[in-house]
Amino acid sequence: MPQHETLNYVEFPNRDLQTTAQFFTRVFGWSFEAYGSDYIAFSNAGLDGGFYRADLQARSERGSALLVFYSAGLEDTLAKVEAAGGTILKPVFDFPGGRRFHFAEPGGNEFAVWSDPVDWAGRACASRRCTRRCADQEAVSVRDPWVVKK
Repeated sequence: MPQHETLNYVEFPNRDLQTTAQFFTRVFGWSFEAYGSDYIAFSNAGLDGGFYRADLQARSERGSALLVFYSAGLEDTLAKVEAAGGTILKPVFDFPGGRRFHFAEPGGNEFAVWSDPVDWAGRACASRRCTRRCADQEAVSVRDPWVVKK
């Protein structure tokens, strides 16, 4: 049952509904239902929504909102996106809360995928404040838990 005043549905323009449906089914396990030839609805995505046929594209550089997936295995998700025909718009980069990349699905809309930060050995850090430069944080270094920064 929908909850009062919460996000419930999102819609995107799309120039290739069939290929987009195949992409999201293959990469993220979404389910689709067609409503005629100009609209497909998706579910099993954390937030339901749909794609309507149009020659427009949702891109953050043009002021569009950016929907961001979470992945416990960022590189694995990146490989799935590429294998399914996605285009990498921004390769993996660090940001204060972790790491992420941006991609365009076959219909041209931009999405991103983020993951937790990693330590120097490539392991997920326990702290959300951690970055690849774990020794710079004001707590115990994730790289060497016995060394406390002064």
